Amino acid sequence: MPIVGVERLHQVVIYLRKSDSPKVRQNDYKQGKTSHQFEVIRLWEQPSEPLLKAPGLFPFAILAQAEKQENLLRQIAQEIEQISDSREQSNLAASTAILAGLVLEKDIIQRLLRKDIMKESVIYQEIWSEGLQEGRQKGEANLVLRQLNRRVGDISPELLPNIRRLDLEQLENLGEALLDFQSPQDLEQWLENCRAS
Repeated sequence: MPIVGVERLHQVVIYLRKSDSPKVRQNDYKQGKTSHQFEVIRLWEQPSEPLLKAPGLFPFAILAQAEKQENLLRQIAQEIEQISDSREQSNLAASTAILAGLVLEKDIIQRLLRKDIMKESVIYQEIWSEGLQEGRQKGEANLVLRQLNRRVGDISPELLPNIRRLDLEQLENLGEALLDFQSPQDLEQWLENCRAS
């Protein structure tokens, strides 16, 4: 008997990537006293046409049924080009590129989706920013490691992961501090102090 004033939930699980796992055929989950029933949508089994009728679904269309994924991406790119709102256009292009990466090669995606449009997307900019930050952090870590090797000799392999985990600001601080190091113990002490703070 339904409880008055309580709405029923309709749960849906969407699988993006084709899989032969039995889990993609499962429509319930039970653990202890918890039980869930849900609808399963396997995108690779869905026709692409309905997904091409709503711009918000364009990114998912590339994962749907198609004779040739490249032709489908070309069609999606043409649909995205027709959108007049440049922000919506760039966000859809970037989202489509991300999901297309699950089924197509990078060069095909770059050829069919205009990079200049994607660059305006907040999603693209966030990914770009994270990649830039990660690249700067790795570069700084490599520089500090080379300087440490010259200053105090070979670094213990156990310390390497601790140094590579440091953020950019900590690496810059270590780069300054290592000028005063006389031995590997100075590095160990600095890392210990860094963990404690």
